[in-house]
Amino acid sequence: MKKDLLYKDLAKYYDLIYHWKDYKKEAADIIRLISKYKESDGNDLVELACGTGRHMQYLKKYYNCIGTDINEEILREAKKRNKDVKFLKADMINLHLNKNFDIILCLFSSIGYVKTYKNLERTIKNISNHLKHGGVVIIEPWFNHKNFDSGKPTVTVYDGPNLKMSRLNTSYIKNNVSILDMHYLIAERGKNVKHFIDRHELGLFDINKTLRIMRKIGLKAKYIESKKITGRGAFVGIKK
Repeated sequence: MKKDLLYKDLAKYYDLIYHWKDYKKEAADIIRLISKYKESDGNDLVELACGTGRHMQYLKKYYNCIGTDINEEILREAKKRNKDVKFLKADMINLHLNKNFDIILCLFSSIGYVKTYKNLERTIKNISNHLKHGGVVIIEPWFNHKNFDSGKPTVTVYDGPNLKMSRLNTSYIKNNVSILDMHYLIAERGKNVKHFIDRHELGLFDINKTLRIMRKIGLKAKYIESKKITGRGAFVGIKK
């Protein structure tokens, strides 16, 4: 079974399936968090796992932005939307950007894709190494064991005039990883209906253990329980 097709072969459908997501409001929430916690004087921002650059549309008005993602197909979509922003192919587990930033973002639960605590620690260490002193990192988490509803069926639908799409999925937990098998049916005008199965595997990271990792690496860290962004709260870390 193929994995992460939504970020590869299905990248052009990504924004259609997430049509319900209010990126403008989320960006405003992120900007407020940055204003509250950033202690450095600069304005340089990098968004890791930036996806199709929807948050970047609003963030670039206030910051000097760079976006990174591991998938070239998704970066192409981001570049179409943000021709004035630099995008780089990069893996946050092995991050080498040769630049330090005042703000580092990892949103929409992308941190879950590092899957293991070993990779989580490597990623947070990379983030710290790319932060200026007083700089802030904001990480929007994936679920943890306590709040992940294993086995729950979900459906998302896009209903356009020339394209109809539905996504149904169930999920289960294997070891410390949530596994979601997403079934897509896509009907476009003049084409045969397509069916894809897209597997996503995301680590279930405990809040307190994540905070301990952040603090061990040298970040002043806290977890904010908030309905803002997507309702999963946020980890905030400031480089001492």
